[in-house]
Amino acid sequence: MAVQDNMPTWVGATAKQIARAVRRGDASATQVVADHLDHVDRTDRELSAFRVVRGGESIVEAEKVDEQDDLANLPLAGVPVAVKENTAVAGLPTWNGSEAARTPVAESDHEVVRRLRGAGAIIVGVTRMPELGLFAFTDDETAVTRNPWNTDRTPGGSSGGAAAAVASGMVPIAQANDGLGSIRIPAACCGLVGLKPGRGVVPCQLGANDWFGMTEHGILATTVADAAVGFAVLAGRRPDKLVPPDRLRVAVSLRSPVSGVRPDQANRDAVAAGSRLLAAAGHDAVSVDPVYPTSLGLRGIATWFASAATEVAAAGLDPSTLQRRTRRHAALGGWAERRGLVQEKDRAAWRERSIGFFSDHSVDLLLTPALASAPPAALGWAARSWQSNLLTCIRYAPYAGPWNIAGLPSLVVPVGLRPDGLPVGVQLVGPPGSELLLLGVAGQFELTAPWRRHAPGWPKVPTPAT
Repeated sequence: MAVQDNMPTWVGATAKQIARAVRRGDASATQVVADHLDHVDRTDRELSAFRVVRGGESIVEAEKVDEQDDLANLPLAGVPVAVKENTAVAGLPTWNGSEAARTPVAESDHEVVRRLRGAGAIIVGVTRMPELGLFAFTDDETAVTRNPWNTDRTPGGSSGGAAAAVASGMVPIAQANDGLGSIRIPAACCGLVGLKPGRGVVPCQLGANDWFGMTEHGILATTVADAAVGFAVLAGRRPDKLVPPDRLRVAVSLRSPVSGVRPDQANRDAVAAGSRLLAAAGHDAVSVDPVYPTSLGLRGIATWFASAATEVAAAGLDPSTLQRRTRRHAALGGWAERRGLVQEKDRAAWRERSIGFFSDHSVDLLLTPALASAPPAALGWAARSWQSNLLTCIRYAPYAGPWNIAGLPSLVVPVGLRPDGLPVGVQLVGPPGSELLLLGVAGQFELTAPWRRHAPGWPKVPTPAT
């Protein structure tokens, strides 16, 4: 616990610490949630991480958790959690990134929200994203979401609100989703652990077709242990203690999936740091580059466009009400589909090739940069040109998308700081079913080189005297 004005507060505690205290009766869910709501009220004016805060509703739900006779089987007992605004929460509209894309009040929770509640979590609010989740920064006409590490920079996207909320201590963990990097990019921008599970591990059920099957729900957290328990809840599994993996052979690659885009020195240094951490944990790091065909990039971008077109059509949205960048994206998506550039057989071929990479090179995992450059400025990107949005996303965050197309699990873990003081991370990718292995290696990184759990100066409460 921390202290504020000589009073204890649970703000800044991990999800596991909170749940343990609530289960033991050392803390009440009501007090934990009240502490966090107070912090959100002070903090979110600066960061704009939340679309809506469920103040009174979350207190009532916390009281119900406190009234339960048996808390022993609630792995997230009393833990304040944020939900991304494209994921249905009963009693709230589903905004999908803007007023124009908003759908009516949901009558029931999405399955992942139901699972979070069933584990004892308290939904304190829904976090902001760009319109339809299309871009790697988070803003709309009403607000620009900012990175707690440097409020002049974006927290990434599309789960930028979730990442800003976690990195500032407004919640210990957040649900998010990832269609072309939307968990891992914000994790890298904000110094967090971000896990995108493999295809089908967690029920997706978003929009028309889960972005052609590329989108997965996952977790943003400040510790590997919190990411692991959050993942277990979303996947409908019993949380298990992570076991450090035995000696692994890990491919290490700087190669960018996008021709002409190269990682900057800070991200190259991050991969070198990741390689040293692998060696310190007893693993073998070998230089092996995946082969990214030119067609992968072209068809991947076409699928990104087509996802916008599909969502606009399925939701019956009036394109004229949408942001200019969204309209252009969707229009090009319709063109790409008509030209036959979006085909399941192409995605299946890349998945087969990606799975074969591990067996062909006798490697267990792949280590890559998480980003190619620093997080861009926090601007009103929604008002800027579509071309500016597109090129900025591709240039700073090219490494995540291939693994959505392949449906493979992947994770971002912090490994240090850039010269400008912003966090830097690396991406770990594994074959199907390797989520716990990825978390296990990330846990070894954390043990060897612990990172700052929150951005400097956040949460804005004094730390206790020792």
